[in-house]
Amino acid sequence: MSTTPHSVHTTDYHTAGEPFRIVDEDLPPIPGDTVAERRALALRLGPLDELRRLLVREPRGHSGMYGGFIVPPDDDGAHFGVLFWHKDGYSTACGHGTMALGAWAVDTGRVPAPDDGDVPVRIDVPSGRVTATVHRAGGRTTGVTFRNVPTRVLARKVPVTTSSGTVEVDLADSGACYVSVPARTLGLDTTRASLPALVRAGREIRAAFPEHDVYGVILYDELPDTPTGPHQRNVTVFADGQIDRSPCGSGTSARLALLGDEGRLAPGDTLTHESVADTVFTGRLLPGGVTEVTGATYRTGTHTFVLDPHDDLGTGFLL
Repeated sequence: MSTTPHSVHTTDYHTAGEPFRIVDEDLPPIPGDTVAERRALALRLGPLDELRRLLVREPRGHSGMYGGFIVPPDDDGAHFGVLFWHKDGYSTACGHGTMALGAWAVDTGRVPAPDDGDVPVRIDVPSGRVTATVHRAGGRTTGVTFRNVPTRVLARKVPVTTSSGTVEVDLADSGACYVSVPARTLGLDTTRASLPALVRAGREIRAAFPEHDVYGVILYDELPDTPTGPHQRNVTVFADGQIDRSPCGSGTSARLALLGDEGRLAPGDTLTHESVADTVFTGRLLPGGVTEVTGATYRTGTHTFVLDPHDDLGTGFLL
């Protein structure tokens, strides 16, 4: 572990219950002219990936931990870039992380903000350029809206065989590829008691699409519509069986695209999207497949993580 710093400073947030750990200093060199190029190389960069493992694994993290390394933007049109990371590597998109980064940029003064009003924070991510609009009132951040890259429907009613039977699923690309399936078609619901079965189903469905590089599987329940539009509750199973504690930011974008394709979102309608932790995002579908997702994000702490060179666990472990 001699290539990993003995200490690393992070600023941690949660967005609707899902953690996001930010590192913006003392990173090893990351080659590439764009954020997408840097992501493609990241897993092959030993010192950087050791740092990722140190922060995501126990005893400093856990298998559901998420975070980002701050990198230069693709050009002067963005405030900064980010490499999103999780226990299995680096993702192309992360909606809840984008919201957290918007709040972080304002909280740290990286992007100046008034006490009242909306402040756009432009961020280059591997899938493109996104904007986190930070809402301010009385000198504090009251919420963040992120505008995603254009989202598109990839396929509808694709049959997939699972251990619970054959189900039909829908695919959408919202910066990352998501599969959507009603939980009831698997004999399940989106409650905490069903989480082990939902994870098992999510893994099986994800494995059925190796050609699409599926990032997450959204298992959802329909709830009674609100006065402003559809209302759903979901469990998103991402990477290798991790559960998103939030309603999933980029997953919400995928749901918006599919609902729009079904004709269920009229102009001005919003999707109320709940998580297994009882937190909520609201989403809107704009022309051209552009989506906006709004939620709350809060700083949970600042940390200096230390690695003792004599620690036999090294960068840690996952259970």
